[in-house]
Amino acid sequence: MKKIIYILIIGLSFFGCKEKTSEKQLSQEKVVFNQNLADELRRMAEIDQIAAYTPQGDYKKMTKEKWNSFKDSVFKTHQKRLKQIFDKYGFVGFDLAGEEGSMNFWLMVQHSDHKPNFQKQVLEKMKIEVESNNASPSNYGLLVDRVNLNTGDKQVYGTQVTYNMETGQAYPKPLKDSLTVNERRNSIGLEPIEEYLNTMTKMHYEMNKEIYLEKGIKEPKLYKID
Repeated sequence: MKKIIYILIIGLSFFGCKEKTSEKQLSQEKVVFNQNLADELRRMAEIDQIAAYTPQGDYKKMTKEKWNSFKDSVFKTHQKRLKQIFDKYGFVGFDLAGEEGSMNFWLMVQHSDHKPNFQKQVLEKMKIEVESNNASPSNYGLLVDRVNLNTGDKQVYGTQVTYNMETGQAYPKPLKDSLTVNERRNSIGLEPIEEYLNTMTKMHYEMNKEIYLEKGIKEPKLYKID
């Protein structure tokens, strides 16, 4: 009887070791760089950037209704494809598609505001990749803010802004503890919020320059930087 129990213990121990070894081998497997995926994400991002900003070139000929329909179509179509990619690979890190490919994936997730639960799922997986130095901490911060606002919470890093249409000046959407925001921004590699807001203000002004010039505003109002 003792001999039988001894054999069972040895067998179970061997099985346990084998299972642990198998798990260890699996965790050590390297992700193979996927050039086709990187190329696909780049093509998608090019269209995304057209839809994300004010109409340019031939797109200016579109009516407001057609432009909004185009934007919605781009973001919704891309989100469906991003979901397929996410379900297969998780968050697209540097190892899978390079820094550009990872950024392009993240960028289009940012613009999937109609699917906040999807954004939140991606955010959870992105955090793991950031902790492994396989994704951008600053981009992670931007997605944190996006998810928070889209789910009814305040943002953490002040990356999501709106504009005073009388001055062109950018200011952050609802923000947690604004007094220490620059400490949080610095922790993920973001510049001080005043510099960021000035950059966003200048970009916004240039994109809407004709409108502001009609109002007699020849330059945007900027924040003072010490």
